[in-house]
Amino acid sequence: MEYFNIFIKSIFIDNMIFAFFLGMCSYLAVSKTVKTSLGLGVAVTFVLLITVPINYLLDKYILQPGALAWVSPSLADVDLSFLSLILFIAVIAAIVQMVEMVVEKFSPSLYNALGIFLPLIAVNCAIMGGSLFMQQRGYANIGEVTCFALGSGIGWLIAIVGIAAIREKLRYSAIPPALKGVGITFIITGLMGIAFMSFMGIKL
Repeated sequence: MEYFNIFIKSIFIDNMIFAFFLGMCSYLAVSKTVKTSLGLGVAVTFVLLITVPINYLLDKYILQPGALAWVSPSLADVDLSFLSLILFIAVIAAIVQMVEMVVEKFSPSLYNALGIFLPLIAVNCAIMGGSLFMQQRGYANIGEVTCFALGSGIGWLIAIVGIAAIREKLRYSAIPPALKGVGITFIITGLMGIAFMSFMGIKL
């Protein structure tokens, strides 16, 4: 039940876009068509699902104060937590590079459509935010961490695909010139954020 609670909360209540505004650069730039948004959303979800559990293991067994006691009792006083950001970023960059090569190999059209935003997943603050939230919240085990990572990725995917579907329909709408493009996208994002706030009252 706790796993399900973390999963649902990560998707709707603690949504990376609507609750924390993380990953907004890619969210605004790529969400012009549903196809490209879906591709980027799946890539972000995959990267979160891989990097957050790996960073959890790094944090628990290497970086935390006393984490190296399993190697040797003499290392029980070692604190490597100051290396957290560097190692988290290194893991994220490596996984993103692998995802980029796979997408380029098996879906060149999606690779070309995403353009520079695919390698920029490495600096997508939603990815780094996932690892930092994991570290801050102190999840009990890797199962909870994996549920959190998957839920966060799916939440980001729902957000970008949802706004892309709306933006496709907006092409046929009479929007004031001053609000066309990013302006109306910000307004709709705010309204979607308010809609997602309704899930805050849910108790699982």
